[in-house]
Amino acid sequence: MRGLPLAAWAYVCGVVALAVGLIGTASYAEVDWRTLAVLAVLFLVCDSAPARLNVASARVSLSFAASLASVVLVGPAGAALLGGSALITGQRFFQPVKRLFNGAQFALSGFTAGTVFTVLGGHRFEPQQAQWAEHVIGPFLGALVTFVFVNMALTAGILVLSRQAAPRELARESGTVVVGFLGYGMFGLLIAGLWPRVGPFAAVLVLLPLFIARWAFEQAHDQRKAHAATLAALCQAVETKDYYTRGHSERVSRGSVMIAQEIGMRPDRVEAIRYAGMLHDVGKLGVPTKVLRKSGKLSEEEFAAVQLHPMRGLEIVREIGFLDEALAGIMHHHEKMNGRGYPMGLAGDEIPEFARVISVADAFDSMTSTRSYRAARSIEEAVAELRRGMDDHFDPVMVEAFLRALGRDGWEPPAPAPPPDDDVVETTQQDHDDPSVPIRVEGDEPASASASGAASGAASEPAGEAGARAESGEPGAERPAAGDEVWRR
Repeated sequence: MRGLPLAAWAYVCGVVALAVGLIGTASYAEVDWRTLAVLAVLFLVCDSAPARLNVASARVSLSFAASLASVVLVGPAGAALLGGSALITGQRFFQPVKRLFNGAQFALSGFTAGTVFTVLGGHRFEPQQAQWAEHVIGPFLGALVTFVFVNMALTAGILVLSRQAAPRELARESGTVVVGFLGYGMFGLLIAGLWPRVGPFAAVLVLLPLFIARWAFEQAHDQRKAHAATLAALCQAVETKDYYTRGHSERVSRGSVMIAQEIGMRPDRVEAIRYAGMLHDVGKLGVPTKVLRKSGKLSEEEFAAVQLHPMRGLEIVREIGFLDEALAGIMHHHEKMNGRGYPMGLAGDEIPEFARVISVADAFDSMTSTRSYRAARSIEEAVAELRRGMDDHFDPVMVEAFLRALGRDGWEPPAPAPPPDDDVVETTQQDHDDPSVPIRVEGDEPASASASGAASGAASEPAGEAGARAESGEPGAERPAAGDEVWRR
């Protein structure tokens, strides 16, 4: 917890002080100490083996089943004491301040849930009474929801104030966690119901399902890590073709997520567009390196190879099952609103939403990154270029969403990439992602035609048509004299 912001320290001190005050002033006259001791052992066993979450530095303790059982069996004061036992958890990697905060927030969660259970009439019935479960299910659900809410609110507060997670990230991750908490929190009711019949053995009976729950959390975490490793390996393979583009895929992914969250996409779609942004240029693996690094004008065949890279990307990743809707973003992120993009020449709403999102983030990062042929443009210049391309190149809705997110969250342009230690360093001399410096292609029109802005989009045919004709040698439109060139985006 070193380097905590002052606000986070104040928050921790406030939570701990409140918990100490509650524990110190509570009455323990009706607490069954033997029951509390057994529940404390169960609590510590579960709390010592937490499951990892996808939020950095956050783990979920499965001890909430013991906490909810204590709400029923030993009341608010006993539940607060049980939560405070997190101070002596077996998680040795937790620093003292973290242990203190965790103990305090568990104590507050338990005390609040126990109070709600009592207020709703849950303690009017004993577990050995007939139809006990039917009588207390309502008060118990109220206590369970209260416990989960207080626990997650207190934890979210410290994560946000310590800058370990953003509110949007926590909101995205909280859904699955809340469902798991509510489902497995019901084991607390099972422990309480079995207690009059089997005594402390009731705690042992729930250990197996609780550790199955932990295994499920760990599996989800490991699966996500495997997904991330797969994406990182593919991105690294793409970026080895030009060291100037290192980090580009990751930044496009981040920009795409900013837009997706701004327009209110569901969390599962936000996650899918994160993947799409990471892999949007994977098709460059199918483009000859000599084409990507060519310093002069591209031939029609070479430009067709560049235009086909989204389709190559689809071919490479289409069998990766977790990508789903991301595939459409990878395939169509170079389409334009005016229908003059590639590879299919889609226009307007024909272009998948994911592709319209990625197109904006892709162009913005390309313009604000240093390239071999120019220095990075300022954020203001890139924003102006995005605005100029609205309706013609970019979806205005996506541009405006990105600019709102940009104004709120900011953007840190990458530092110039250090060259590798090779004796000979080859880099790309043109960038198909940069709308402000179109690719130079031989034939078709003079460069001056596109300099006016009107012809720059019209010069580019979809790869499925112009590219195929160029490769097959099929006759096309009349070409200008040798030496003329056209600039294409």
